[in-house]
Parts: sequence; C-alpha cells; structure tokens
Amino acid sequence: MERADIGKGMPHLFAGLIACGLVAAVLLGAEIMAVRLEHATIRSTAPELFPLKNQGLAFQRAAARAPNVLPLYASSELNAVLVPERAHVFFRTAPTGFQISPVGAGGANCLTMSQKLAALGSDLRAKKIAISLSPPWFLTRDPGRQGYNGNFSVMAAKEMVFGTALDFELKRDIALRMLNYPRTLEDSPFLEFVLKRLASDRWLDHLVFWALWPVGKSQNIILELQDHVAASSRIRHKIKPAAPFHPETLDWSKLIADVSGTKSTTGSDKVTKASSPNEGRTVGYRDEAFREDMNASPGWTDLELLLRTLAKVHARPLLLSMPLAGDFYNEKGISRSAREHYYAKLRALVQRYHFPLLEFEDHDEDPAFLYLQKSHLNAKGWIYYDRALDDFFHGRVPRG
Repeated sequence: MERADIGKGMPHLFAGLIACGLVAAVLLGAEIMAVRLEHATIRSTAPELFPLKNQGLAFQRAAARAPNVLPLYASSELNAVLVPERAHVFFRTAPTGFQISPVGAGGANCLTMSQKLAALGSDLRAKKIAISLSPPWFLTRDPGRQGYNGNFSVMAAKEMVFGTALDFELKRDIALRMLNYPRTLEDSPFLEFVLKRLASDRWLDHLVFWALWPVGKSQNIILELQDHVAASSRIRHKIKPAAPFHPETLDWSKLIADVSGTKSTTGSDKVTKASSPNEGRTVGYRDEAFREDMNASPGWTDLELLLRTLAKVHARPLLLSMPLAGDFYNEKGISRSAREHYYAKLRALVQRYHFPLLEFEDHDEDPAFLYLQKSHLNAKGWIYYDRALDDFFHGRVPRG
C-alpha cells in the first residue's frame, strides 16, 4: 500500500517540479529582456535624475556597465540650483565622448552611498566613478536624520548585507552605523533583526546571521525582479529618446572665464544681510568649537566606511569636495586657519586609500564658486567640477 501511494504521488511531484521550472524560466527570460532594455536605453536614462534610480539598482547597474557613462554620487547639489552647468546636464549630449549618470538627492551622505556601491559589487570593478562630498557632513556632531531616511534604500541595504562584495568585518561596521537610524528599519523588521545579529559581538548571533542568509538571498531575488519591472515601466512611459551626440572640443579656460563673475543663479546678485550679533568680534573666536565639532563628527566614520567599500569593490573613484564658504565662516567667527584643519583632515584620510581627491581649497573665499555662500555649487563651481570629471574620464590628471 505504501509503495502504491508513493507511486501515485510521483506524477504530482514531477508536475510541480515542471511548473516551478517553467515559472523560473519565464522570470529569468523576463529579467534578461529587462536588462537588455536598460542597456539599450542607457543614453536616454543616464543623465536623468529621478527617485527610482536613487532607490533601486537597475539603472545604477546599467550605468556601471556602460563604457561611456561616468556615475556621479552626490547630494542636493545635483538639483538644488537649476543651472545648465550641472554635470549631468552639461554632459547630456556627451560633448567629449561620455555622459554623467547622477545618483542621489538632498541629504544623501557617505553611509547611504556605501550601501549602494556595495550593492553594485563586481559591476564596479575597475569602473571609474565620481563622489561629491559636502563639507557640512563632517562639521557637526549630530547630522540630520531626515536626509539619510529619504535616501535609504531597503534594496541596496539588503544587497549589501546578503551580497558577497564586502567582508564580514566591513559589513558589521556599516551595520553598526545603520542601526543609529531606526526609523528606516521600522517597515523592515527582518532587515533590522539581521543587522542586529550582524553588528553583535556574540558568535551565536553570527551563527543566526549565516543561518538566515538563504532567506535574505531569496528576498533579494524578488526585489531585483520588482526593480527591473519598475525600470522597464519607466523606460516605456517616461523616458524620451536621447538627443543626437555632437562631439566638440571644449575651451575650459573660456568656459571658466564666462562664469567667473557669477554670484547668483537666481537673477539677483544682491543679498540683504541682517545685522549679526557677532559683528565686531575677532575672526577666530569660535575656532576651538569648530575644531571640536569637526573632530567629533560621525561623518568621518562614514567617509572611511565609504573609502573601505570603494577599495573592496575595486572601483576607481575620484572624490570631489566642495570648498567651505569662507566669507560665511568668517562672519561666524571661524578663521581660515581653522578651516584648513578640515582640508588637511580630509586629505589625510583619503590619501590612506590612495584615491585622487580635489578639495578646491583655493576657492575657500571665492564668492562665485558656491551659491549664496552655502553648500551648493554655483555655475563657476560646476564648471570646475565638469573640467575635473572630463580630465578624470579621459585619463588626465584632474585639475582643481
């Protein structure tokens, strides 16, 4: 009787296996078609800046695999001031043979970038990419959480955790920082549980983490399929064909001269200054507080995590740092000598990883470089960024 029952069950088992195989084949075929569509339309999607690119991985992966696209990871400077000199707009038609693919939004920082770059993993091997750093990340003891929350990607986080690009120690260090932002994990209890196991020093927690690895990998497969579906939908409904490319020789000296007098991109060069309670006080009276806040900032920890991630995935990055708004800081009682500690600390950290860095310190007190002396690039600042990106892509030494 038992043998008969087993014999009757075998056809059902085979039928189930065949059905699962067919479903897997259909899903694999759909994914292959989606990837081909993403690669075929990269000229149109690369210069665009939209939330799906920032939150998903399909468009970032397509840009990483495209030979004539340079990914640029940055923050609110990508869209804070609508000037045509912004890199992804300036290089839209590949005037010198490549396009910029921007990734990021207001509040993005080194920690969110680390997760996304780790998620891309082997796609970044030997790939040139650019990172734009914002000085305020490194000048406060308590950076804002809203920006991190808005740029956090569950997909990128899970791919980082359950991927193979990073070693266990680096994953643990990133997890420790991620747990400082519990709001991003409220809707992902499984991810929160795994991050706590990963961040723990107990061997039993590590054992639980490895036991949950297959579950996490399965979730990543589902998220990846959903990402490709969303990417295909956007391409079909919202992406327009790329404009024709018109290669040309750019005169960078002339471009810089044309925008060197720019003080504002809003059409008004005059900014009404209210009387300051610091007026009349000696520049430098807040130097010590500035240094203490800078040295205590968790932004430096996040930057080192980013640098370690870049080294692990074997990417070829160029790091660009916007200068401090010198006139603004002078008014706040922070001297140039104190600000030089920021530039020196940044150089020392990046040099440990042998990555090229342009911190644009010579423009610390250049009123035309930053928009209204804040932490966003003006037209002149973007032209300097553009020239550096062009040099970097073409194998020349980037100029500051």
